[in-house]
Amino acid sequence: MTDPQHLPYRPCTGIMLLNPEGKVFVGRRIDTVAEAWQMPQGGIDEGEEPKDAALRELEEEIGTCKAEIIDEIPEWLYYDLPEHLIGKVWKGRYRGQKMKWFALRFLGRDEDINLETDHQEFNQWKWVDMHRLPDMIVPFKRDLYRTLVARFNHLIRKD
Repeated sequence: MTDPQHLPYRPCTGIMLLNPEGKVFVGRRIDTVAEAWQMPQGGIDEGEEPKDAALRELEEEIGTCKAEIIDEIPEWLYYDLPEHLIGKVWKGRYRGQKMKWFALRFLGRDEDINLETDHQEFNQWKWVDMHRLPDMIVPFKRDLYRTLVARFNHLIRKD
């Protein structure tokens, strides 16, 4: 097995989709038996701009791109895979992901969300309070999700 320190990070985009009430979209992953919920995310194709990848991934994963970008984290955020997953995901080519994160305001209706896409990754979805996100994600992504909550917290409506 290749030393993980010599593997690159996979370029990826992540989407925090907020509904008008300030709740965040999460989907339950279909590829695990654990209660693994996450926000939409996915790889950035070669030559693709991160913003374009975010909108493409949103449509591929939840069946709609009825949303507008309202904020972004300008720098890349990173996470490492746990040792037992290195060599098993992404054909063993990456040690983790470097992610460009965007916050989007959902402009559609709940009925516009359709998880049965060509690239289905989720089998359930729901809107949740932003502060709950770190407790819903797999442990190796929790620090990343804490950062996202801290950085996008100002987007929650405080009426």
